Amino acid sequence: MRAAADRVLVDGAAGRIEVAAALTPNARAVAVVAHPHPLYGGTMDNKVTHVLARSMMECGAPAFRFNFRGVGASGGAFDNGRGETGDLAAVVAEGRRRFPGAALWLGGFSFGAFVALRGAKDLAPAKLVAVAPPVARFELGSVANPECDWMLAQGDADDVVPPEAVLAWAAEQPRQPRLHVLAGAGHFFHGKLHELKPLVLAFLKS
Repeated sequence: MRAAADRVLVDGAAGRIEVAAALTPNARAVAVVAHPHPLYGGTMDNKVTHVLARSMMECGAPAFRFNFRGVGASGGAFDNGRGETGDLAAVVAEGRRRFPGAALWLGGFSFGAFVALRGAKDLAPAKLVAVAPPVARFELGSVANPECDWMLAQGDADDVVPPEAVLAWAAEQPRQPRLHVLAGAGHFFHGKLHELKPLVLAFLKS
């Protein structure tokens, strides 16, 4: 079931950012979820992105999905993660404006996980969920180590992001993630979303 959300526009450095805001009566935290690679069809309507947002909502956090610059109604053009990190920060600022004092939960899938990890140092989330971070395609080694509680989910049949590279990268992190390897899951977790969601819920509730 997808989260019902209002579409709004938030000011960003490259223009307006299209945001889907699914609000809850009370805010245990405010959640912002980033989508996969814009140049390969990634949008905020991606199914994994929806699962992350829905899971965060079910744990009491209003959830903000958004389109990176150049996607949908968002202005600007692809910036290889640099400008997209600014887009993430702008949406986080909007969430914090609406829900002052609430903790921040970040989530991201594939390229979105890279951006969430890239932005975490400055945004200081309480929790972070990274799904299939693209360690072989971007310089994740230059990303600051997450200092918050974080979870990493990876499919062992991923044909886009090499699972062994993700696991090796995770093992090098000073603060280890709660790691889940889903057997038989490809990059887009087709047929495996029902296995991913309870893992995210358990992490957020811990």
